[in-house]
Amino acid sequence: MAKIAITAGPTGKQVAVIGGGWAGCTAAVELAAAGCSVTLFEAARTLGGRARGVEVRGRMLDNGQHILLGAYTGTFRLLRRVGVDPNAALLNLPLQMRYPDGSGGMDFIAPRLPAPLHLAVALLRAKGLGLADKLALARFSSTARWMGWQLNIDCSVAELLDRFDQPARLVQLMWRPLCLAALNTPPEVASAKVFLAVLRDSLGANRAASDMLLPRRDLHTLFPAAAAAFIEQRAGAVRCGAKVTNLMRDGASWRVDATGHAVGGASSALFDAVVLAVAPPAACTLLAGLPLGDMLARLAAFAYEPITTCYLQYAPTVRLGLPFYALLDDPARGHWGQFVFDRGQLDGAQAGLYAVVVSASNAAAAQGQAALAQAIGAQLAALFGRPELATPAWSQVITEKRATFACTPGLQRLPTASGLPGLVLAGDHIDSDYPATLETAVRSGVAAAQAIIKPASA
Repeated sequence: MAKIAITAGPTGKQVAVIGGGWAGCTAAVELAAAGCSVTLFEAARTLGGRARGVEVRGRMLDNGQHILLGAYTGTFRLLRRVGVDPNAALLNLPLQMRYPDGSGGMDFIAPRLPAPLHLAVALLRAKGLGLADKLALARFSSTARWMGWQLNIDCSVAELLDRFDQPARLVQLMWRPLCLAALNTPPEVASAKVFLAVLRDSLGANRAASDMLLPRRDLHTLFPAAAAAFIEQRAGAVRCGAKVTNLMRDGASWRVDATGHAVGGASSALFDAVVLAVAPPAACTLLAGLPLGDMLARLAAFAYEPITTCYLQYAPTVRLGLPFYALLDDPARGHWGQFVFDRGQLDGAQAGLYAVVVSASNAAAAQGQAALAQAIGAQLAALFGRPELATPAWSQVITEKRATFACTPGLQRLPTASGLPGLVLAGDHIDSDYPATLETAVRSGVAAAQAIIKPASA
């Protein structure tokens, strides 16, 4: 087995980061910036984890369409650190929930006014909501603000909405799609505590924090590629296609064994510290046998929800009126899509390409790729009143089977500290009041790096 040669950085700390998703890339960037000698191991051939670029028909698309909030300050700081300008890389839109005209939905858009005036004006101007719906939404927002957007005892989102007497139409058009988009978990089983945290930073935040931002470039280019360049420019190593097979304590160090083409078949190296930034199932495998108390049981307790993105390519001249719309989904009618994005309005090279998202998509994915794409095309044609949308030139369905953990009430997430010296955890499953989002992954990566750079005992 080959030995990997590691050169100490200015801090003298040699650190392995296992997992090249957004959490692992963030930790590696922060460590490299602090002068650590970083080696980033990623089993796949590309970085990004569950938020990555994929090649489809000779072009780079995403394994899932994302919306970021203006409140994602950690993500924006990180992008700037690796040389990506968020203002150029993201399309900034005001808070909104807009459905196609005549589809039976609503039109809710917050003007660029100071909070909470922006929300009040949006509510007054909202179309498709009756007076009772508007009053119920105002009552919910004001009461939740008074509560500090917190609950003492968690419950499901559906139970929370019932407590607040939210009308069925408001639930259908506002609360349910927001819950699915933010938590990727159906309201009947989703955590109300986490949902309120999301609402705090959207409906209840200042105007800029509630803005919605859409990536103009594929997710790989947006961050992981820039992160890799940043790490390598600081004498770090990025080893894609290197699967870590064993992690164990070796004296005062950690031994990392890996296999794959990036390490010449098999390798072993010693590190002063390790950031384990892989999904819970992979973490369970690598941590087995270490004295971690109930941590392995907690990792094994996570359940998962998929997200499906259906790409539909039309002629370059086929455009929507807005960059994205909410969609009325009705599985009984074969209407699976929940949001549609006109990628051509984000990136001119993708003119005519639509991305339709289905969150918590077990039932949709079970239809099969061809049948689901056909059904979504028919849904767009019906909701927009445009028959040509039923017949795209081509389609591609991508389902990320473990896109997020199921964000259920009372879920016990993991701490950053493992309890073992030099070993810390990162990922969107780490303790946070946010659901499994890019911002959660970034915050966990920063926390993991800081725990190594400035350990609690220092």
